[in-house]
Amino acid sequence: MRSVSYSTSPLLASKTPVWRSRFLVALVGFAFTGLLARALYVQVIGTQFYQKQGEARYVHQLELPASRGRINDRGGNVLAASVAVPSVWAIPKEVDTDPEKRKALAKILGWSNAELERKLDPATRFVWLQRQADDQVAAQIKALGLKGVFQDREYKRKYPEGEAAAHVVGFTNIEDKGQEGIELARQKDLQGRDGSRSVVRDRLGRVVEDIGERVPAANGRDIDLSIDSKVQFFAYQRIRDAVAEHKAKAGSVVVLDAQTGEILALANYPSYDPGERKNLSGAQLRNRALTDIFEPGSTMKPFVTALALETGRVHPDTVINTGPRSIVISGWSPSDAHPHGELTVAQVIQKSSNVGVVKMAMQMSPRELHEMYTAIGLGQRPQIDFPGAITGKLRPYKSWRPIEQATMSYGYGLSASLLQLARAYTVFAHDGEVIPITMTRKPPDEVVSGIKVFSPKTAETLRGMLQMAAGPGGTAPQAMVSGYSVGGKSGTAHKQEGKGYAGHKYRSWFVGMAPISKPRIIVAVMVDEPTNGIYFGGAVAGPVFSQVVSQSLRLLNVPTDLEVKPQIIASQKLQAVEESF
Repeated sequence: MRSVSYSTSPLLASKTPVWRSRFLVALVGFAFTGLLARALYVQVIGTQFYQKQGEARYVHQLELPASRGRINDRGGNVLAASVAVPSVWAIPKEVDTDPEKRKALAKILGWSNAELERKLDPATRFVWLQRQADDQVAAQIKALGLKGVFQDREYKRKYPEGEAAAHVVGFTNIEDKGQEGIELARQKDLQGRDGSRSVVRDRLGRVVEDIGERVPAANGRDIDLSIDSKVQFFAYQRIRDAVAEHKAKAGSVVVLDAQTGEILALANYPSYDPGERKNLSGAQLRNRALTDIFEPGSTMKPFVTALALETGRVHPDTVINTGPRSIVISGWSPSDAHPHGELTVAQVIQKSSNVGVVKMAMQMSPRELHEMYTAIGLGQRPQIDFPGAITGKLRPYKSWRPIEQATMSYGYGLSASLLQLARAYTVFAHDGEVIPITMTRKPPDEVVSGIKVFSPKTAETLRGMLQMAAGPGGTAPQAMVSGYSVGGKSGTAHKQEGKGYAGHKYRSWFVGMAPISKPRIIVAVMVDEPTNGIYFGGAVAGPVFSQVVSQSLRLLNVPTDLEVKPQIIASQKLQAVEESF
């Protein structure tokens, strides 16, 4: 092979321009500078961004859910608590494509194959298959061994008292947020604060490593209610049975501690199971004791009578002529159901005379009556930490006409809820003071004081009159309780529909207390639209009052104050002494 002389080659011997070599060197230098700058930016300036982007591809933030606080009754019995249950989810694009396994999964979930395929759309990164599943369902899904299907634990609310306490505790949604009742009212206290945990997951979703610090969950606070679960359950049973017996639309019961203002029971029927809420209706959800307002009828007569006694206009033995059954005011004639002739003030309450109460009320100024009604809580929203409590209706006294002043004295032309009415009666049970009411338990040594409306003497006198009304010769002898002295007032009123009154639709109620010498409890009962032939408050609501009082006082270990004697009340006599409305 002949050697080549590069120096004599015409191609290689040609001179390369200096600028070209310099340009190439500069180009290489700029490239290295760019790479150095990029490395500096990635490693120093933008390091957090790129770390986050990297972590997003293999690090996952797992929520550590806080356990929601428990709701307990006054004795520590659980009314609502959270338990851990399995929830099933999937990464659609990774789910096993085996048609038989998918068909089995759809069957376990109760879906059609088409529904499952829609759920497992590969374009979706994450999908819940069933939240808060039954343990049996979760076990069946796990046994399938489907790739791409996973399970976590979530908290689900359990309600041991079921429908009996539903309107008290309420319920939460799937996200464990309160929707009704105490669950809603005390959401901030109950919910707690979720924690978190950073983990590395492999492509199959399995946790392979914990990274960073774990933030522990802070569980919610427990709430101790004033409710007594045994009193609550019994009250619910009795109002449920009364609604069925009288073929009524609905009913409610409120039981108050007469000395502390604590609500021992608040029950409504219809009700619902807060743990199973499929196909719920508005009628089931309504907390009627707080949300339904009505004209209180004859239950207002004791307040007007107490004001007349307090101001010295009458005495218990003052005689009022109620004949001949009616009184004409501004062309209207308020009347009694039965003629009574001359009655003492005590007998006016015992016989529930409209005419007798009207004659006392018309001696007063509208302002006096309005101030008294306001003092006992009418026309004001109850100051209670509970959703749904409403104001009722009490018009300004300056707009009252004489006939309206008259009808308000026996409970027409104003309105209140059953809870408002129960609280108003604390004025007689607590020596003339209207006391605050509460749904949470009070310390046993806390001194309770309220708004002074009447003197202790007036309150004591009215308790005696209420005892007459709930005894033989009164309008509600069926409210009597074996072994305990009771007092109270029945009420019956036509239901309002629009601007008028429904012809054959009534509300029946009874509000009273026991034992009468030193009341321990106040019980208010309302039955809406009884249609089984009887609608007077004494006959419909009185027996419920009697049963609830009897059982509640025994559960509270209140000693009897009367000698136990058998009592037989003939139904014919009962009809003869029923109240006016």
